[in-house]
Amino acid sequence: MRCIICNAERITVTIDADAVAALADRVLGPQHKGLPPEAWGRTARDFLRDVPTFDRLVTPALTLDSSAIDSNIATMADWAKAAGVQLAPHGKTTMAPQLWAKQLAAGAWGITLATAWQVQLARSFGVGRIMLANALVDPIGLHWVAGELDRDPAFEFVSWVDSVETVAVMEDQLRPTSGPRIKVIVELGGPHGRTGARTVAAALEVAAAVAASSRLSLAGVGGYEGALSHDRSTEGLANVRTYLDQIALLHNELAASGRYPGQAIVTAGGSAYQDLVVERLADLADDATSVVLRSGAYIIHDDGFYAGISPMIPDRSDHPLRSAMHGWARVVSRPEPELALLDAGKRDLPYDEGLPVPQRIAGIGSNADAKVTALNDQHAFLRMASAPPVGTVVRLGLSHPCTAFDKWRLIPVVDDADAEHPRIVDLIHTFF
Repeated sequence: MRCIICNAERITVTIDADAVAALADRVLGPQHKGLPPEAWGRTARDFLRDVPTFDRLVTPALTLDSSAIDSNIATMADWAKAAGVQLAPHGKTTMAPQLWAKQLAAGAWGITLATAWQVQLARSFGVGRIMLANALVDPIGLHWVAGELDRDPAFEFVSWVDSVETVAVMEDQLRPTSGPRIKVIVELGGPHGRTGARTVAAALEVAAAVAASSRLSLAGVGGYEGALSHDRSTEGLANVRTYLDQIALLHNELAASGRYPGQAIVTAGGSAYQDLVVERLADLADDATSVVLRSGAYIIHDDGFYAGISPMIPDRSDHPLRSAMHGWARVVSRPEPELALLDAGKRDLPYDEGLPVPQRIAGIGSNADAKVTALNDQHAFLRMASAPPVGTVVRLGLSHPCTAFDKWRLIPVVDDADAEHPRIVDLIHTFF
């Protein structure tokens, strides 16, 4: 196994470079939506050798923008470094080891994941440090992690617990296993939030249960602030700040009482309020504590939800993120003068955080009047004063990368989505 060693001051994280590179030798076929029949039976490497252009793809299509991805990775890495925090990007956003490798090479502390299966996938690509931002109580998954830690002493893993009951279930399942203790982070939740102990007092009880465990070790505290607000209103930001202050309080109480057996982790931060995480938690970072952000959507960003709520947009930052994804669809019907039906729908494009937005219409350009008003499984309803002719290709701005990537097994990367004939420079394999 040849590893990429990714260094950023105190950080050394590995990923198996050979496993990542081998994706270029995967054989393409009709299961790869958007690729033309001429690509079937060829490897990704062979297809790219021809320097194909976007025109050779079949609509509907999803593309990534190479320069935007590279810019976003560098922007976030520089921002985290300047803030004095670490970055463990949430890998579930893309489930793409090729992109994880880029993030690790830029200095990421590790990769965050959400399920035991995702951890297994990451380990198959040699990711050396993983945070499972979830409770791990599935017996098969728990036993596998214990075995993996025993097999590879260099593997670093931490998961979450949010109740005494969770600690008891893990302890019971792990009792017959051998190897090192599994490191866990006590998760603090909030009113009407997602998982997490609902009070600092309850979280302290969880930490005490971990301390009494023979198979677990307390690694830190954390949570997810994005469950407590969905906008940047005064009330929403206040809710997030109050919650983050409670995480700081929990950490300080545990540190003062000597509960941490080693280096502590304080972790929070999605892709909407990472500025507030730095504001309220960054000062906790010292020789004994690492503050770790888990932002995931930043690598792709979007033209919808995150373009409105992120602190790293032109109105709020001198170094903004850029949308690195676009949908492409073709007019297949014009049943009414002001209505065109496109060949992309819910099976192809994200819609949970807003509908796609027409950005460029072939032969017309931008049109402020154009609007997608609804999606069916395989159709988008495009309404405008004069609908474009059948066969016209429309480029769409999208919202929420997490629910864009999971619809595609393979995503072409273009050099410039604004070019007249964008060149395909890579193919990103996803694992969902």
